[in-house]
Amino acid sequence: MKKIVYLMAIAMAVVSCKKEPNDFVTFSGKITNKNSDSVVISNPQLKFSRTIKVDDTGMFKDTLKVKDGFYRLFDGKESTSLYLKNGAVINMTLNTNEFDETVTYTGEGSTESSFLAKSSLLEEELFSDKALFDLPKKEFDTKINTYVDGFNKRIKETKLDSTFVSSQEKNIKGLTKYVNKVHANKLYLATKLAKGMTSPSFTGYENIKGGTTSLEDLKGKYVYVDVWATWCNPCKKEIPFLQKVEKQYHGKNIEFVSISVDQKKDHEAWKQMIADKQLTGIQLFADNSWSSKFVTDYKITGIPRFVLIDPAGNIVSSDAPRPSSPKLIELFTSLNI
Repeated sequence: MKKIVYLMAIAMAVVSCKKEPNDFVTFSGKITNKNSDSVVISNPQLKFSRTIKVDDTGMFKDTLKVKDGFYRLFDGKESTSLYLKNGAVINMTLNTNEFDETVTYTGEGSTESSFLAKSSLLEEELFSDKALFDLPKKEFDTKINTYVDGFNKRIKETKLDSTFVSSQEKNIKGLTKYVNKVHANKLYLATKLAKGMTSPSFTGYENIKGGTTSLEDLKGKYVYVDVWATWCNPCKKEIPFLQKVEKQYHGKNIEFVSISVDQKKDHEAWKQMIADKQLTGIQLFADNSWSSKFVTDYKITGIPRFVLIDPAGNIVSSDAPRPSSPKLIELFTSLNI
């Protein structure tokens, strides 16, 4: 009996002496060629921000009480992702001359941050290929699938926090969906919206001068279409340049058409801006904002967007130069407008 009591006492002593994990992160590191005398670790969603001083040798160290999750480290010029979890003891090294290529993490709880650093490099390598979205579908799919397979292999072979894994798997699905959509749009632009193809049309758009206007009404002249909205600041910055070009080509074989994709609730704001800014050309109001057939057929997801159509109703450019670009006049000159 005494022996049993003795063994129980030892067991209890071992349990009581077992070290509890810290409820904070110990984060330290060394930055070569530092850009600032401090680094900032932040997560705006969690309303967390901590500035850590960097000494003259590039060394820094601090303890952070955090909520488990993703954070950004900003060195005054560039930034990188971290995954922090209380109890971790992480050391980072970095040479700012080759920022992403030299970020390394060691220590307890550093595996997730190391995974993010590697992912960042691989993603940068993938998208540094300027011809990526111009590849034929088969070649594009092969390249994206290779990237995703590499990700899946790394995440299976690395011991990672389950919450982190779930988030990364969600991110890779989102990225894959995004790049496939961009590529599909690019192929569409290169085929359906290629130079010489019949232009998508619009019918019965409200004209500020009264009545309605359709693209068919403008056949016989070049048509330079400006897709814009009253709330779009980049659109409004183009207005003075557009007015100058309109004036320069007044009476020539070209019509300047501005199509507003404002919502119906902003109809009066559209009319007021035309009056206030003395907008000229043919001012039209799209029939269904961003869902208007002309907008969706041209795969317009951002504005301003400019389109040039020839007198026969065929596409000259589905993404024509802006009025502020000298290339627009060069294009007009090449067409003898």
